[in-house]
Amino acid sequence: MNTPTILKKIIDRKWQEVKEHSAKISINELQAQAKTQDACRGFKRALENKIANGQAAVITEIKKASPSKGVLREHFVPSEIAKSYESGGAACLSVLTDVDFFQGADEYLVQARAACSLPVLRKDFMVDPYQIVEARAMGADCILLIVSALEDAQMKELDDCARELGMDVLVEIHDEAEFERALKLPSPLLGINNRNLHTFEVTLDTTFNLLDRIPEGTLLVTESGIMNAVDVELMREKNVHSFLVGETFMRADDPGAQLKALFF
Repeated sequence: MNTPTILKKIIDRKWQEVKEHSAKISINELQAQAKTQDACRGFKRALENKIANGQAAVITEIKKASPSKGVLREHFVPSEIAKSYESGGAACLSVLTDVDFFQGADEYLVQARAACSLPVLRKDFMVDPYQIVEARAMGADCILLIVSALEDAQMKELDDCARELGMDVLVEIHDEAEFERALKLPSPLLGINNRNLHTFEVTLDTTFNLLDRIPEGTLLVTESGIMNAVDVELMREKNVHSFLVGETFMRADDPGAQLKALFF
């Protein structure tokens, strides 16, 4: 795999994290915690319901910082942001839990999910089943698999683990080669990241260029680069109705109001 440099650094750190976390709490203990969580809220179903009603299905992101842009939001209270997103019409939440590169935290996901009724994606870099069980133990309803960061056998193992726990799986790709690999998984949730992880350049053409290849029955989520109403209109004209948006909302005084202005 031609794994981008920054992504390789993040993935190397994830393997260290798994060792550190599993030294403190075993996977068996996590599995016991996961069983005490309420049922998954239906991440994919929430997106489908919005689309069925003729609306955009927006996964709104709670993200304090990023490696390329630094701190995005100084006043960062996950519970407040989650409530704002819900009132603004969000379908789902995505919460960054990576500590070292995105200034995230597991607790942010717990706080955000407790503050609203929306299904929640644990946005992190999954490399080991331990992290999948950990996600469910903290209440996550969906996990992300980044194709460029994983081998095929890893992806299948992580996908199987998530499904056994009742979670949905969003499989993220960036190009045609990754798309072909993603098709080996059963997930009907496919995310196309418009940000090039090698250069951090963003173009909506990344989504547009792959549209003709998307199998029937796949729910497509376009990720990154949605900055204004024109971007939204372009996507919806091409029958793309599900979006993952973070930075645009995180820089707004009222994320939910910005969501409503952009999509509804």
